[in-house]
Amino acid sequence: MKFVALLAATAASVLAVPAVAQDNRDPSRDFDGPYISIGGGATLQGNDRGETLVFDTDRDGTYGDTVNTAGGTNAFSPGFCNGAATSTANVGCRNDKDGPEFFGRLGYDKRMGNFVLGAVVEGGHSVARDSVSGFSTTPASYTMSREADYQANARLRAGYTPGGGALFYVTGGGAYARLDNRFTTTNTANSFADNGKTNAWGYTVGGGAELMVTNNIGIGLEYLYTDVKDKDYVVNVGPGSAPATNPFLLNGGGTDIRRSDPHFRTHSVRGTLSYRF
Repeated sequence: MKFVALLAATAASVLAVPAVAQDNRDPSRDFDGPYISIGGGATLQGNDRGETLVFDTDRDGTYGDTVNTAGGTNAFSPGFCNGAATSTANVGCRNDKDGPEFFGRLGYDKRMGNFVLGAVVEGGHSVARDSVSGFSTTPASYTMSREADYQANARLRAGYTPGGGALFYVTGGGAYARLDNRFTTTNTANSFADNGKTNAWGYTVGGGAELMVTNNIGIGLEYLYTDVKDKDYVVNVGPGSAPATNPFLLNGGGTDIRRSDPHFRTHSVRGTLSYRF
């Protein structure tokens, strides 16, 4: 709800732009035809809902195995936390990193009376980072982090213009992200290999408001919720210098690790500046 409230408050301020800024403007040209936009704002993340690391100790492709010590106890009994590990002795993590985003956009609108239908193709970058960590009895920490090198979406939007150069709309469509995955650990005995960058696919939905301040220039505010899914990132644990009694090696000579939740979910609140042809 805080995102909706922020969107409503900022939309009200946008629509309060003095009427003098719209002098000599032709309202019949509002929100009809092609346009380009640039914009920026903030990428925020919600709670990870108890995310953990999950294990495939016999590498049969099925995750959810318990990593046991030679004595039969759970090697990850200390637990997990949402974020990047700050200690190996305690289950402690820093919060996921929110941050700025920027993007460019191509769009086309068709106005039919007071209603507007359109399509948008957008690409950009965000510095938000999402992490999860696990802790073993060694003690050692294991952290998986991901952020988007770049992201894109293609979506439709439908809106209503009451006049006065204002448009209120909802939007939704498909989303893509090229994820940069990173793995860090304080375990110096085993060897670790991963597949780094992966592709994530999903959807985005949201809404916004836009105001034409001249015949060609528009400003706006938009909120988007994006959910992309990546099940391809895996960390392969090998022997390294560890003995055969190492917990990762007891059930077939190695273990694969991935995140329990493949979804990367973000909230975006951004401003836009558009030029209409």
